[in-house]
Amino acid sequence: MCIRCVCFGSFFYERRTSMKFENEAKTIVELVGGEKNINNLVHCATRLRFELKSDAKADKAALEKLPYVMKVIVSGGQYQVVIGPDVNNYYNAILSVANIGTKKESNEDSGEKKSAIDRLMKVISGAFSPLIPLLAGAGMVKALLTVLIELHVLGYEDPTYLILSAAGNAVFYFLPIFLGTTLAKQFGANAYVGGAIGAALLEPNFTGLLSAEGGVNFLGIPVTPIDYASTVFPIFIAVIVYSFLEKGLKKIIKKELQLFLVPMICLMVMVPFTAIVFGPVGTTVGNVVADIVVKLFSFNKIIAGLLLAAAYPFLTIFGLHWGFTPITLQNLDQYGGDMIEGVCVCAVFAQIGIAIGAYLKGKKGSKIRSVAGPTVITGIMAGVTEPILYGIVMEYKRLMAVVAIASGLGGAINGALGVTMDEYVFHNIFAMIMQTYSPFVGYLIGISVALVAGALLTYFWGIRPEDMKDFVPENEEAEQIEQTPAVEKTDAVVCAPVAGEVVALKDVPDEVFSSGVTGDGLAINPSDNKIVAPADGVISALLPSKHAVGMTLANGAEILIHVGLNTVMLEGKGFDVKVEEGREVKAGETLLTFDRSVIEGAGYSLITPILVTNIDDFASLEKTDAKSVNAGDNLYKVMA
Repeated sequence: MCIRCVCFGSFFYERRTSMKFENEAKTIVELVGGEKNINNLVHCATRLRFELKSDAKADKAALEKLPYVMKVIVSGGQYQVVIGPDVNNYYNAILSVANIGTKKESNEDSGEKKSAIDRLMKVISGAFSPLIPLLAGAGMVKALLTVLIELHVLGYEDPTYLILSAAGNAVFYFLPIFLGTTLAKQFGANAYVGGAIGAALLEPNFTGLLSAEGGVNFLGIPVTPIDYASTVFPIFIAVIVYSFLEKGLKKIIKKELQLFLVPMICLMVMVPFTAIVFGPVGTTVGNVVADIVVKLFSFNKIIAGLLLAAAYPFLTIFGLHWGFTPITLQNLDQYGGDMIEGVCVCAVFAQIGIAIGAYLKGKKGSKIRSVAGPTVITGIMAGVTEPILYGIVMEYKRLMAVVAIASGLGGAINGALGVTMDEYVFHNIFAMIMQTYSPFVGYLIGISVALVAGALLTYFWGIRPEDMKDFVPENEEAEQIEQTPAVEKTDAVVCAPVAGEVVALKDVPDEVFSSGVTGDGLAINPSDNKIVAPADGVISALLPSKHAVGMTLANGAEILIHVGLNTVMLEGKGFDVKVEEGREVKAGETLLTFDRSVIEGAGYSLITPILVTNIDDFASLEKTDAKSVNAGDNLYKVMA
């Protein structure tokens, strides 16, 4: 038995539930009256808390006969189904098999506060992840066609070439459509409307209008002519704004009219708005970046090469790298070579190096190898590194630093040696074979340093221990868990985590705790407002609602400190957690503080159970006879 209370469900939302739990979850849903009888489902320690439309439709007797249901309690407007330690699995399973309302836990699925950058990266990664196989496949088509052209099997005017190139080019050309769809899903908006916004920017009449002489205006507002193919920035901003617009419209438009009225208004507003504002803004930002780069090269080629190459992957994320294209073409025409692409090529090979390092780090059959292997090929053969960028670099935090360092090193070398691209080509192996860069030796040195640095930094530093689950096969990970040596069972003293009156577990005014189904122990009616560690151990679980803490002691005892009764309903109000999950703590170290006035003012009891949830793994508890305790006094002894 382990501390896997229902309140911890959000931490394990992505964990695959077995068919057993799914089938039993269906039974629970059926016996509470079906999903149509459920208004809402929240989760707290050991129990599923349903808000039902009608309690009369639920079959309490049948529920309590289920072998995996310990008790059913109807209290506080909630229909509480007590499961016990496995309740997390049942909660997740119910969410997967039934379309019901739930209260979202704060701070997403980890219970940790995340920075704006972390959230942004997660959104971008989530939007691009479904597209990675498509981008990789299209990249390989382009690579194959390059080979066939070089071997003179096909020509640029050959119908076969044109048809196959359409297969490869379409993915990148229509990227705003695909990205509009996946981004909308990330923001909880209609995915097809998001895709339609992207499609509108590529619609033939629209693109033809933008290319017309004399300029174009919308309701008297000038529209800047922009090529939206392959762009990212405009559609990215457009979908964010669209998601808020859709939610706002649904609040004010009657439900029976939303089906057609909301998409209609969103399209009529967002397409012109994107053409008038977001497109020009993205273009302007790209041009500004390009101008800065030109000035940097005139100031110092080494610094310019380092900064540009290091920044290039991040500019690519938002499609801002396209701002360099007109400058590159102009430089090729005017000077016969371009230093911008001469240093940016190092960023491409740095990403390839990262994919190689990740592949070597992963074991046969691991998730990372299935991603990294194909992306190495598309990177080398086609110069297409978006699958690496979105599928690997942005998935693992440290690799953001690795790609900047490796790219910057190569870029600084190419800048110092004055490497230029002499023909406009993709940064792939065929450009290398055709020696389209000069000086060629300098080019080879720069890309080699970038590739090797990317691979080595990734292999030896870029992957954090918590990311290693993706680098071993699932069955091997399970074997490692099973083969973990058992913790030696020894006696352990658990001290009072807070001063106050000692309350026998049977006297706790909550059936779940008083019945002992959640474990054995004692409770304290606190006289203080600070919870401290009752022993040395590791924080094994923290709740977004902040009212409960799980600890694992050195002897394997799993301690649950549950501050107050039904305090999960406060959703974190009145609680301030001082530690984070996974942290080692010493006895007496502050875990959290709470505001008595907030809790008591909301009508909740402060009685705090301190339980050994896996008591079945131990012989017994020797409990104190004291009527009151101070924090740090012996509360009970867990006997091996």
